[in-house]
Amino acid sequence: MATVEAFQRSRGLAITGVVDEVTWTLLLEAGWRLGDRLLYLVKPYLRGDDVAELQVRLSQLGFDPGRVDGVFGPLLDRALSEFQRNCGLDTTGTLSRRTLMELRRFSPSDDRTLVSEARDEAGFGHTAQGPLIVWGQSPLTASLAHLLARSDFDPLRHDWSVEQVAAHANTVGAVGVISLREHSDGPEIRLHYWSSYQSYSRRGEQLASAIATAVAQDDVAQRIEVTGMALPILRETQMTTLHLEHGELSSPEVDRLALVLSLVIRDFFHSSLPVDSDKTE
Repeated sequence: MATVEAFQRSRGLAITGVVDEVTWTLLLEAGWRLGDRLLYLVKPYLRGDDVAELQVRLSQLGFDPGRVDGVFGPLLDRALSEFQRNCGLDTTGTLSRRTLMELRRFSPSDDRTLVSEARDEAGFGHTAQGPLIVWGQSPLTASLAHLLARSDFDPLRHDWSVEQVAAHANTVGAVGVISLREHSDGPEIRLHYWSSYQSYSRRGEQLASAIATAVAQDDVAQRIEVTGMALPILRETQMTTLHLEHGELSSPEVDRLALVLSLVIRDFFHSSLPVDSDKTE
């Protein structure tokens, strides 16, 4: 159990000591090392620690593969092709043995800042104009969506899988995703943003911290926890995503917390998601 818990902690998973489906999947992915197999864009996307290492190496060299998440998606395909072009190699977008040799030859010996993190810190790459996805099995979901004028919410999606929600958000170019879940562990609010491998979502952390501050000042909950994690909903979405878990709330508490959340979310996205004044009265 201790070994499983240590692995879950290192991968940003819920620390249960139980090898559930998510833990087992990441255990399998951890078995891949860079060079063990050809890496290229295919669906379903290739996943593994070898993909994450490729993302890190390219990012250190100034080629932007997007967030380091161990998923070989279109951004990594483009970054790898650009690296090959700069090296005079065939731009296949495939990590062949020749491409790997060049990658290792140029890889820095020291830890350099990842271009993806520098971009995130500078605020570049956050130009999505799509809606804000609000989803989850929580009484807060509908209340929060009601307060956000540009939210994308459908009560029929409450039983959607994480993969379905992420695919929808990525397809419509969502500006962000708010995932909500009610837990039974007491009056505690947990705010999670993406963090795993060698990267984390700076904007996700900023949003979680802003919400934590606002909730604490409003005295909505007794305890607030902000943690970077690699939960599936955080990994599968390509935009700023926040996963919020809360204990049982009364109807007045739901209304109050939804209002606090909506105001912070509006300000965070630079008023691109205005609160509808007719709905706050």
